[in-house]
This record gives sequence, C-alpha cells and structure tokens, in this order.
Amino acid sequence: MKTKTDARKLDGATQAHLRVLVVDAVHGGMTQTAAASTFGVSLRAVSKWMRLSREGGLRALKPGKRGRRPGGGRLNARQAARIRTLIVGKMPDQLKMPFYLWTRESVASLIEREYGVTVSPTTAGRYLKAWGMSVQKPVRRAYERNDEAIARWLSEDYPKLVKQAKREKATIYWGDEMGLRSDHVSGKSFAPVGQTPVVRATGKRFGCNMISAITNRGGLAFMVFEGKFKNAVFIDFMKRMLRQATRKIYLIVDGHPVHRSAAVKQFVAENAERLRLIRLPGYCPELNPDELLNQDVKTNALGKSRPTNKVEMIDSVRRHLHRRQKQPHVIRNLFQEKHVRYAA
Repeated sequence: MKTKTDARKLDGATQAHLRVLVVDAVHGGMTQTAAASTFGVSLRAVSKWMRLSREGGLRALKPGKRGRRPGGGRLNARQAARIRTLIVGKMPDQLKMPFYLWTRESVASLIEREYGVTVSPTTAGRYLKAWGMSVQKPVRRAYERNDEAIARWLSEDYPKLVKQAKREKATIYWGDEMGLRSDHVSGKSFAPVGQTPVVRATGKRFGCNMISAITNRGGLAFMVFEGKFKNAVFIDFMKRMLRQATRKIYLIVDGHPVHRSAAVKQFVAENAERLRLIRLPGYCPELNPDELLNQDVKTNALGKSRPTNKVEMIDSVRRHLHRRQKQPHVIRNLFQEKHVRYAA
C-alpha cells in the first residue's frame, strides 16, 4: 500500500522539485487525483500547487524561507513596538531591572514584566533579530558628559571654528596624549580550540608617554617623552609645533588639567598671533580623531613588537610615527572611517 510523502521532512530543493513534477504531470493530462496518488501527496497540496503555478508560473513553486515569520509570536504589533522602543531608548538598569546590559534573558524578563507574557531566551532572540538588532560591544560613556553641549559643539561651534580658521589661514590640529606600557598585547593569534596562545615577553614593566597632533589632511606632529605629562612638556610640544609651522595653529585638545593650567594659558596668550588653543566638551573622547592614532600606535607599533627595555620601546614608537608622517593618507583615513563629520 502506497503511503503519502511527508514533505515537511524534505529539504527545500527537493520540495520544489516535487511540486514541479506534480504540476507537469497534471499539465500533461493526468488528473489531480491521479497525480496525488502517484506522487504520494495530498489532493489539497496538488490543488494548491496548481493554483500557484497559474498565478505565478513555475517561479511560484520555488522554495521559500522556512520557519516562523520574523516578528511573529505572542506579542502583538503594538506591544512589540513598545518593547523595542524601551530597549533602544534605555539600558536595563534605567528601567529598574536587575541587569546591566540587554541580553536575551533580560529582554524576556522585560516582556514578562510589561505584559505578563513568558517567552524563552530563544524567542526573545528571534524578536531581537526581527527588530533589526544584533549583539554589539557597548561603548562606555561617562555619566558626567553633557550630550547637549557635545551636539552643540558639533553642529555650531566646530563649523564656526572652521570658518575662522579659513579666514586666518590657520591649520586645525587635534591633539592628545597617552601612556604606553611594555605589557600591552593587542591583536589575535590562531591556536587550537581550547588552547589559549601564549605570548613570550619580558616580565619587566616599563613604559613611556607620547603626545601627538594630527590635521584633517594627514599632517602629524609628535613627541615621545618619559615621566609625567606636565605643563613644561606640553609647552615644549607647542614650541616645536610653532617652529615647524608656516601658518597659524588651531590646536583642539580635551579638558586635561595641563591644558587648563595657568602656565599654558600664559604661553598661548604670548603667542596668540600664531597659536590658539580650543578645548573639546568634557568626557567625549570619541570626538577627537587623534584617539584613533593612539590606537594605531598601540596596535601596530607596540602591539606587534616585543621590546625588552625602555629604549627599544621608544625607538619602536618613534619609527612607527615617522612612518606615519610619510603616510598622510593613513591619517586621512581615520577621518574618513569614523570622523566624516570633520571637513578637511
């Protein structure tokens, strides 16, 4: 006795091929009842496939995406829209939930709290995918930052600054400082699954510091130094910039205490015709593209070398920065990738 074929157990390509065979058989003169019996499928399925072929041709018989439709589930459209708005607008702790980040478990808990609907983490993940969300590493932001001031700086203050610089034929520099350590490791390495790769390096700890300034067009000025970042170091760096500059300098920096010190203010005032110091809003390192140069140095200079002493470290950093001075296109790429808001 011939049994019916359970098409649900067939893969999509085989299902589509079976539909085409049945439709061709009917078009060839076989009745739908006979075709259902011959190919082991239900008469209802044959009738449906014939209707699809009439409306859309053989293309309508191709395999479609299987599984539950995106967004389908126990939440209605209004409930789903509100949950998504809550997730996008706030973090769990701001909604008085015992979670720090949005995970499938925390989303499931939010749905249950808001609407009394219990869903599994898998279902919560399905909702998140349907809502256009993906797992991402969060960016840390300080509570003290003033988002309104930052937005105003981008939309009003910086455009005015660009116009003033053009009038004075000045060059805009972005400056920043950072410390380097011998135990810094960056990048990844292939290794057998479950066996963490080991990097052999000296157990001694030493470091140095670096101050740099870059322009939108790829210019770079830098200084590598030892010891703490103090007023004298920053003033010395600005003196070096002035000796090399042929145009007035607009130097944009963050709110470091040295940048706000009386000694620095006095030096800038004494050189007001050739130098202007501009401070960014507080707690917004993402506005300064020089931070990307810092990352480049840590990754491609220090991270890919194994200095055994401080002299080797300083030489490695200086060689890398001298190389970057000859590669202005690399500096310009920093603006193109993450700081397109800044016009050259």
